[in-house]
Amino acid sequence: MDSEVAQKFDSYPDYIKPKMQNLRDLIFEVAETTDGVGKLNETLKWGEPAYLPSKKKTGTTIRIDWKSKSPEQVGMYVSCNTTLIDTFRTMFGDDLSFEGKRAVVFPVNEPIPRKELMICIRMALRYHLDKRE
Repeated sequence: MDSEVAQKFDSYPDYIKPKMQNLRDLIFEVAETTDGVGKLNETLKWGEPAYLPSKKKTGTTIRIDWKSKSPEQVGMYVSCNTTLIDTFRTMFGDDLSFEGKRAVVFPVNEPIPRKELMICIRMALRYHLDKRE
């Protein structure tokens, strides 16, 4: 884990750390099993853990975070300049919760909907590849 990202994870309350680690692990799992994605860069963007394929023009950045102003949820964020959140809403509007045009949010006291989220992550990590096909 990148040292700045590790510091960010260390700053989360103890009850949030496992949920954030679960999200991080899921992103890496999807990247490893998705054609065309390859290695991920892990860094902080806007102070949030961020994940982007190393290979240019592959996918869009995925950020994850917990914010003290919304302590009951964690979020996965994508660029609002993509159509991803609208697509996720169409596909999983009954199964996932959204915030604006950039976030999928999850209650901290409930399991993450793994199957649906894996599809969302895959779509984000292949966003530019899939637009060309």
